[in-house]
Amino acid sequence: MKSFSSRLLLAALAVLLGSYVAHAQTADATTPPHAHAHQFGMRGEHMGFFARQLNLTDDQKSQMKTVMHTAHPAMKTLYQQQHQIEVQLRQYVEGNYNEAKVRTLAAQKAQIEIELTVAQTKLHNQLYQLLTSDQQSQVKELEAKHEAHMQQHMQDGPTAPPTEE
Repeated sequence: MKSFSSRLLLAALAVLLGSYVAHAQTADATTPPHAHAHQFGMRGEHMGFFARQLNLTDDQKSQMKTVMHTAHPAMKTLYQQQHQIEVQLRQYVEGNYNEAKVRTLAAQKAQIEIELTVAQTKLHNQLYQLLTSDQQSQVKELEAKHEAHMQQHMQDGPTAPPTEE
């Protein structure tokens, strides 16, 4: 669970930083949010959180924008492929079920998820390396707080659904 939470936090950080940098570099306030911001439930109003927390320099913002711009085409293609498979899988939910075809699509989706994980981890590493040691410490602190919050949430457990009477 810790590995997943760490990856999720770093992924959110990458999206936030990249989106903030892209937004900060444009004068047009109506620029839509980063193309993959929806992957983590982030919207434009949240983009600057990590950048403000970490007090990024203009040079860091510029470098991060370049890294994100370079990674964007390959990741966009992978997300599109993943979406296409999900659309294809829906036909077996809504129509006739064919286990062999579902397994084939699931295997293709798993391969795409592997490629996405590799690409995201590489991107996160590149962004992390652009941070100063103090900023890296701040990221680790934010990650630890997030992990503690997730652990507390896991211990509390789900709330019971209302009973019908």
